[in-house]
Amino acid sequence: MRKDKHSAVAAFMGATAKLAETRQTFEDIYNAIMDRNPSAWASLYFDENGKPQHTTYGQTKDQVFTTASKLSALLSGTPRGSIVGLKLKNSPRWGVFFWAILMSGHAPLLIDARLAKENTNNLLRQAGAVGIVANDEEEFIVPSYRVNNVMNQEVNYGFDPDWADTCLFCSSGTTGDAKMMVFHGHNMVAQILASLSIPGRTDDLMYPSPIHILAMLPLHHIFGFVAVFLWFSYYGKTIVYPSSLATSDLLYACQKGGCTHIFSVPLFWDGVAQNVSRTIANSKPRTSDIAEKMIAYNTKKISKREAGFVAARLAKGKLQKKVLGKKVRYCISGGGFLSPKTLTLINGLGYPLYNGFGMTEVGVTSVEQSPRVESRMKGSIGRPFHGVEYKIDEKGELMVRSAIIHEEEIIGGVRRPTPLEDGFFRTGDIGAVDAQGNYYLKGRIKDTIILANGENVFPDELEYYFKDVANLHNVVCLGAKLPGESEEKIVLVCEVDNSVKDEQIEKIMADIKSINDTLPSEKKIQRILIDKRPLPMSSSMKIKRFLVKEAIEKGSSDFVGLGGTEEAKKTVSFEGYDPARVEDVLKRVTKVWSEVLMLPPFKIDPDAIWNADLGGDSMSYIEMCQLLDSEFGITIPENLYGVLGSANDFTKTILDLLPEDAPASSKKRGKK
Repeated sequence: MRKDKHSAVAAFMGATAKLAETRQTFEDIYNAIMDRNPSAWASLYFDENGKPQHTTYGQTKDQVFTTASKLSALLSGTPRGSIVGLKLKNSPRWGVFFWAILMSGHAPLLIDARLAKENTNNLLRQAGAVGIVANDEEEFIVPSYRVNNVMNQEVNYGFDPDWADTCLFCSSGTTGDAKMMVFHGHNMVAQILASLSIPGRTDDLMYPSPIHILAMLPLHHIFGFVAVFLWFSYYGKTIVYPSSLATSDLLYACQKGGCTHIFSVPLFWDGVAQNVSRTIANSKPRTSDIAEKMIAYNTKKISKREAGFVAARLAKGKLQKKVLGKKVRYCISGGGFLSPKTLTLINGLGYPLYNGFGMTEVGVTSVEQSPRVESRMKGSIGRPFHGVEYKIDEKGELMVRSAIIHEEEIIGGVRRPTPLEDGFFRTGDIGAVDAQGNYYLKGRIKDTIILANGENVFPDELEYYFKDVANLHNVVCLGAKLPGESEEKIVLVCEVDNSVKDEQIEKIMADIKSINDTLPSEKKIQRILIDKRPLPMSSSMKIKRFLVKEAIEKGSSDFVGLGGTEEAKKTVSFEGYDPARVEDVLKRVTKVWSEVLMLPPFKIDPDAIWNADLGGDSMSYIEMCQLLDSEFGITIPENLYGVLGSANDFTKTILDLLPEDAPASSKKRGKK
């Protein structure tokens, strides 16, 4: 049965190779989409009463033609190939207008529907746009064509399509120099052909039978455009449009729309995981125990027998009914670090969650596709798709080479070829690859915090430790120089729930510090701030770290300081220990530190932290631990490496490891 299924998937997707034999234009992509199966549902949406409605590909084709004829008349005075903005929320009409703009001979510039007027005008100005399709009431610097006004125009049935072959994506909508990526038809054909590697790795991402994919990701964004709109339209699947992005509407669309595929960003999946975790925690002890066993079984940590398979299966059904429904078959997270806890909870709930990679400049280039949950749990972004090549340079930066990559870009209104190095594009992401050829992301180079001692700290990795602190709505970690300071500190910025009272802030602080105490010294949070306003979010549901950092460094009053490891260092208590033994061990620990750090002993405060205060790094830390093992004839447990930060920390641990009757002084290192 599995073999038959695989053969069917391979044959279904293999036919895509014929696209390479066309002119490889947007028109060719459109014709392949609309002619594959005209009676298939192209879109499913909900009317004012919440009743599902649908539009077929045949109906969509008619709508695109009539809309293009109307736009062509409205834009008749503009040169062929001119840029027209498309600024609409996700809906079936978004796709109609996208194709209609191209069919009318113009290049769509995809704009965030929520973008402010000033920033929208900035994009239109720098792109040299001649018009914009929008639902906004305000006027822009170019003629505006509101959806209802366009639809009320007369249809020209004698319209002769004159296709453009360019589409533009934006990575910035700020008031400064904007960056726009120019893609041509053959770039998007290469993006579709990239899916040819899928049947060799999984039969669950794309297959001949019906698929309903949720249009949660904004379609103007590369992830939403490619992974939802382009791929699933090309393969004749149904795109489900929620009434809004409110949690209740998303859940309703998932369940009533029978969604099988859900693609989103880490922030969404973290939220789902938190809700699952809270639901389990608030359940009765027996229910909670069954749910925990279900998660352990679905992540291959215990056997069917240990899980109590029947009970675990019932628990899965009940929880899924409360979350995303029972039909979900494939989930992808893209656009950032995916925490191990989130992977565990979502996969443990029975929703296969995979991690992927893409960016506006290069399209969608990989996703973990192994059907084995153990592989998904590692958080890999998988191996490059068909026609995509990865490499990691000597500094750890991930580079991509592919025909998908945009060929031109517009920055500050100036159009230029895309800068490549031997065909490779620099992603700005820190990557790694394992022996099996699977790739992993650690974070963005620009977000990497470089401490005074040269240690690199990746904020994405740190954030997930604190996401489950009670009453925190969101957190962001970054490196920032606080006013009056000369070096970057590791700062944790917290957005609290609106219901939080002042007295609860102390509990939040205590919980954060408790977690912080368990982290290696080079990863400890050094400043904690509460943001009095919601953290700034991009349209792709990412927190805009650069805006938060900029506000902190300018001394914005939006942030309330709650201290950090440097303001409230933990004092080690030696109550109950022999003072003479404490003094002796501390003296010898300090001597070892002095040798490794090349500092005089009097400069080493017993409470000073190895890296943050004294300039040590991770390699010298390991050397120091080994020397202390030799000095005292003990073995410091590796799970304490990095957790012990000060000379006092080590002194107390060594005293606990030494036999009670051991002499205060031991033999010199290197002697027996």
